[in-house]
Amino acid sequence: MRYWLGVVQREHVLRGVALGIAQINHGSKSGVLRMEPGDGFVYYSPRTTFPDGDPLRQFTAIGRIAPGEAWQADEGGFQPWRRKVDYDGAAVAAPIAPLLDLLDLTRGNGNWGYQLRRGQLEVTPHDFALIAHEMQADSLLA
Repeated sequence: MRYWLGVVQREHVLRGVALGIAQINHGSKSGVLRMEPGDGFVYYSPRTTFPDGDPLRQFTAIGRIAPGEAWQADEGGFQPWRRKVDYDGAAVAAPIAPLLDLLDLTRGNGNWGYQLRRGQLEVTPHDFALIAHEMQADSLLA
């Protein structure tokens, strides 16, 4: 089992949660193909909207990759790759600031935001558990 962090503006996260899907890096195939059913998945949203939304800096959705394969959607000229996700509908958004000194991803890394530009990162089980706890999604840890 692996744990993934997708970096997406909140507006797109909310659409993905409503559709029950994950789509990262502008619909790139390689990112979703690395994910497997049962993997943990969390979205971090630096802003509310792209490109000029208000700063947010929150974890905005969390769940597990659902059974099934990645597929390519067709949105009329835009064909993003996606995976189904079982999101925790009771989870709450959680700011990253209180976790900066606790997460393996950010602890001692003064330039942690730079690595988020990749759009998708694998995170440690420790980080996923800490984020899930902050988002009141402890059911994902069982």
